Amino acid sequence: MILQADESKRLFDFNLRCLTEKPCSEFVGDRRYVVSKMGSDVGDNDGRFQHRRVAASSCDSLLPGIHDDIALTCLAWARRSDYASLACLNRRFNSLIKSGCLYGLRKQMGIAEHWVYLVCDPRGWEAFDPTRKKWMRLPKIPCDECFNHADKESLAVGSELLVFGRELLDFATWKYSLVHRNWVKCQGMSFPRCLFGSSSFGSIAIVAGGSDKKGKILESAELYDSETGSWELLPNMHSPRKLCSGFFMDGKFYVIGGMSTPTVSLTCGEEYNLETRKWRKIEGMYPNVNKVAQAPPLVAVVDNQLYAVEHSTNMVKKYDKKKNTWAVLGRLPVRADSANGWGLAFKACGKELLVVGGQRGPEGDGIVLNSWRPESGVKDGTLEWKVLGVKEHVGVFVYNCAVMGC
Repeated sequence: MILQADESKRLFDFNLRCLTEKPCSEFVGDRRYVVSKMGSDVGDNDGRFQHRRVAASSCDSLLPGIHDDIALTCLAWARRSDYASLACLNRRFNSLIKSGCLYGLRKQMGIAEHWVYLVCDPRGWEAFDPTRKKWMRLPKIPCDECFNHADKESLAVGSELLVFGRELLDFATWKYSLVHRNWVKCQGMSFPRCLFGSSSFGSIAIVAGGSDKKGKILESAELYDSETGSWELLPNMHSPRKLCSGFFMDGKFYVIGGMSTPTVSLTCGEEYNLETRKWRKIEGMYPNVNKVAQAPPLVAVVDNQLYAVEHSTNMVKKYDKKKNTWAVLGRLPVRADSANGWGLAFKACGKELLVVGGQRGPEGDGIVLNSWRPESGVKDGTLEWKVLGVKEHVGVFVYNCAVMGC
């Protein structure tokens, strides 16, 4: 890989910050760094700092014979599924993995692996690496039995997996950290809720609408920052709605579908501009009226194009942003009409659309992950789905699913 001069300097500066700031400093051994101010005499007037190594020997290096700044750039390309093995090499690598430094460096370099996190049986959450076709079981959430058996929503943001549900006395939110590989109960929303629409964009996520514990349908929205672990209340939407879906497209957050009362379904959508902090109502954005028994809209965005599943026909549709209309593309690889859209996941996974659903076969029930790349186009009115993975003997119902890219 060849980097341009400005890219090399940006990565070099970032790597040195990783090496000199705690907790990443733990894995550089006995190295000492001398920092001297760069002035105009060396052609740099912007007050940057120059880092120089003193008494660095190859035995101190992460990769012998390679400076640590270069070694970190190389290690950033390592597969996430190899992190556990890397942590076992020695204390320095163990500290590197535990620091989370590689996730920050990958973000800086634009490197992302998209993993699928899902739960489809009482044993709990599992992660699937589509590239290596590898399944990994996550630790069980240390929650009470009420949370374990209640309906839940999930959301992947940054390097965290958030799971929203209800414990015996109130709503609760549990967070799984990829860095620490454990579950912790995290700060709740200003207005705890369920049945809301949500989506993430980088290190932030937005939840909108939903229902509180008394059944009131909400019009409020909140923003979650995974870097600070805090929630920020946003301006209210134009209409209250529950059983809705959210997504980011063209840098803006949208919410569509849902119900404003137990008997009134919404066909409008709303767009939130993060810069102006204002909502815009879009009439007729989701004409597929949501009945009480139907799941929230199954939607996904790939390359800033919106796709949706029509439950009743098992068809995939694409949204035309200019005309505010939908066009049928082709059929799903699994049925969505048997349970009115429940038990099925429809997600964006990098450049592909992902459908996760149940399948009954002679060897028992299982979950199948199918993907289709929109840029491949529609051929003879059909979508060429490919099987990414199969999970056998777990039932045919997907309770929760999230895709995390980092």
